Formats: sequence, C-alpha cells, structure tokens
Amino acid sequence: MKKILIANRGEIAIRVMKTAQKMGIKTVAVYSEADRNAPHVRFADEAVCIGEAPSNKSYLLGDKIIKEAKKLNVDGIHPGYGFLSENAKFAELCEKNDIIFIGPKSKSIRMMGDKLAAKEAVKDYNIPMVPGVDRAVTNPKEASEIARRIGFPILIKASAGGGGKGMRIVEKEQDVEEQMARAISEATSAFGDGSVFVEKYITSPRHIEIQILADSHGNVLHFFERECSVQRRHQKVVEEAPSSILTPELRENMGQAAIKVAKSCDYLGAGTVEFLVDCNLNFYFLEMNTRLQVEHPVTELISGVDLVELQIKIARGEAIMLKQEDLKINGHALELRVYAEDPMNNFLPSVGNLSTYKIPVGDGIRVDDGFEEGMDIPIYYDPMLSKLITYGKTRDEAIQLMIKAIDNYKIEGVKTTLPFGKFVCQHEAFTSGNFDTHFVKNYYTPEKLQAGLNEEAEIAALVALKLYFEDQKIVRIPLN
Repeated sequence: MKKILIANRGEIAIRVMKTAQKMGIKTVAVYSEADRNAPHVRFADEAVCIGEAPSNKSYLLGDKIIKEAKKLNVDGIHPGYGFLSENAKFAELCEKNDIIFIGPKSKSIRMMGDKLAAKEAVKDYNIPMVPGVDRAVTNPKEASEIARRIGFPILIKASAGGGGKGMRIVEKEQDVEEQMARAISEATSAFGDGSVFVEKYITSPRHIEIQILADSHGNVLHFFERECSVQRRHQKVVEEAPSSILTPELRENMGQAAIKVAKSCDYLGAGTVEFLVDCNLNFYFLEMNTRLQVEHPVTELISGVDLVELQIKIARGEAIMLKQEDLKINGHALELRVYAEDPMNNFLPSVGNLSTYKIPVGDGIRVDDGFEEGMDIPIYYDPMLSKLITYGKTRDEAIQLMIKAIDNYKIEGVKTTLPFGKFVCQHEAFTSGNFDTHFVKNYYTPEKLQAGLNEEAEIAALVALKLYFEDQKIVRIPLN
C-alpha cells in the first residue's frame, strides 16, 4: 500500500495522515469548498476538491470519492469516523473497484449497523443481553405488553439508530403510544428506517466499550475498555481508560465477550463493542461500532499501540504480531471533546471565527485537532474543534493534568465545552468514580457552571490585587 486517500476532514484526517507518513505511505486529502484552506488539505501529499460545502454534496459522495481515488492511483481508502465510515455500500464500492477499504468488510458493517441483526448474530455466543425483544415492533399495544412483561421503565430504540436519535425512555404505560410514534418518526427521518425495538431501560447505567482488532489470520484481540458515561444528548463528551469500576475479572469477561461479538460477524480491522453496565456490575451487549472511534487516543496511550497503524497493516493482509498476554494497562488517560458549543445554552452549536486559538503543550498532553487561529467554524459539519487528551500514571494525575490543560487552552471567538470539561473534572461524583450516564442530568446546570466561573474570576482578581500591593511595598532607591 503506497498511497491512501482519507475520506474525511479535520482532526481525524490529520491523525490518519500522521501515521501514514510515519509508515512511508503517501496521502490524499479530499475537501469541500468550505474546507479549501483547512489544515488537513495542506498536510496531505495531494488534495482534491469533491464538491460544495454541505456533506451530502461532498464528503458523502461515495461514487465521486472512488472516481478521484482511481484517477490518483490510490491503493486504499481510510474512512475515519462519521460520514462514510459505517456505510456498507461505500465499502462494497471500494471492494468492487479493487481499492482496499481500511475497515471491515461490507457484510460485517451491514450486519452490525442494524441493531436487531447484531442481536441476532451474537445470540448464539452466550453474551448477556438487555431484557427485551430482538425484533422490530410496530404496534403500541404489543410494546405495552412487552413492557408489562419486562417491567417499566422501557427504552424504545431505533434499529438503525445512533447518536441518541430514535430513542425514547418510557416510564408509564399511558405514554407508550405517543413515545413510540415519536421514536418511529425520528428514526424514519434520520435513517430512512422506522424500525424500533423495545428493551428494559437500565436506570443507572455505565457506558463501557471494548476496543477490538481482528486480522485475516484468525487473530482477535481486545485492547481493554473505555469509560464513556459522561454524555450530553446521548453523545459522549468525556472519555477515559481504563474505567474506575472494572475489576480484572470483569474486564476479562467483557473483553472475551467483545471478541465473541467480533467473531460472530467475521470481523476485520478495528472495531468497538459497546456495553451497558448496571449498578451491580452486570454487563449487557449494546451494539458494535464498525470503525475507529473518536476516543481511540485514550486506548493508544494506556496500551502503547498505534491503532491506525494496526488498521493499515491488517488492511494490507498482515497478521497482528501481538498476543493478548502481551497487552498490559499502563497509566490512565482522559479525553475531552472540545466542541464549538455553548454549555451555558443547552450545548447549542456556537459558530464564529477563531480569533484566538492556542493549544496547551507539555508532557502527558495531546491535542488532536484540525483547526487553527483565524479560521471560521463551518456550520455544515459536526462542531468538534479538537480532542484534548491527558495521560498520567494514575487517574488523579490525568484529571489534574486535564484541568491544567483546559486552563492553558485559549480559544476566543466561539463558545466551547472547555469550561464544562473543567466542571466535570472538579466534580466529586466524577473524581470519586461514582457516576453514570445521567451525570449531566443529575449534577450539571448552567447556573452551577457560572457560579464556578464567577468564583475563579474572584480568586484571580484577589491574587492580582495582592500582587499589586506587594509590588507597592518594594523599596525603590532613588537614582539621585
């Protein structure tokens, strides 16, 4: 593999390019008109414009990307995450055009992309499942019957869903019909598929995922877990590795379950198996993401592996040279997704110009980004500016380093989730490890964040005043 095209933009495009560069592989960037001057375009060896700003006129045009890849004699395509990364048709298109798709086969993507098909695939592997039904439900009366059998609260969930869309928590039977109609409508609008299923809602869940890698030689390894329970609108904001609640035995059980899930769909490459863990440390299979995850850096830091490098090696037919017993957890890593969102206003997107953009630097600090000072934040794409990652020998060390890194991350022109990240890292529920996916609902309000910011400003003012008075005390010797 001498040349790869990265079918993505921003920080993940640069992340993949850095590893390709290290491996001596040439890179091709694709970009929309809105991204003409983006850093990922300059970072690549070659770059080609694929269309207008909206993603459905550029980054989602699989045929156009394949056409440009063939023109430039590309050997492989890395999809990053989002856009076409879990699009079975695009993977199939690569296969038909003799271009290596750096990811799983289209069959695996299709199987695991449908939550009902995924449940069907893994049910013979003795993997714990959340109580419910593993088929589509369309009749509210049937949903109510299922709910009475498994007990309220229930979760009505889109089969083809993701990112919290097509998902409704129902506490009472009289709400089933209305919430089911909403879930079906949202799922149809977002995914073109209104299929929903019903399962028991785990009331205080932790969201734990296991990183796996599988090669074409029969090797499947797990690279430990990531804790992803701090979320807003069912989407992750803070992630860490390892989790503070997993025992070595539970870690191994979940790791082996993840390996079985990968084997159930004849998986190839990097993937993530997601689980819910209840307050009694029972775990349940949730879904499989058939791509590299946004939060993959925390796994890289604690395991000492380059996941993108392994992805590329697997894609070109090489065997994973590691054994499961070779892998050990070293230290602790934390990641904050730095979004251009206003945490004081329900995390709504904040567009504007990055009039100031200075990243923190130092030992144990990593910033994966795709922006620079002076750039405008496009309204067309996910508002994530960067990923701020810290690594320490202990969890406490990683948290304290994150707080310091947030303080030294200077962004002006847009609102960001940096203050929210600091709020999380300083909250007793998070530092104690005693939290779940309801962290934001249970502990966060804009007023609490503002109170913390006001207190910081007051302390800073008092320190400045103290320094001023001390300066006035210094004896100044006259020159004459």
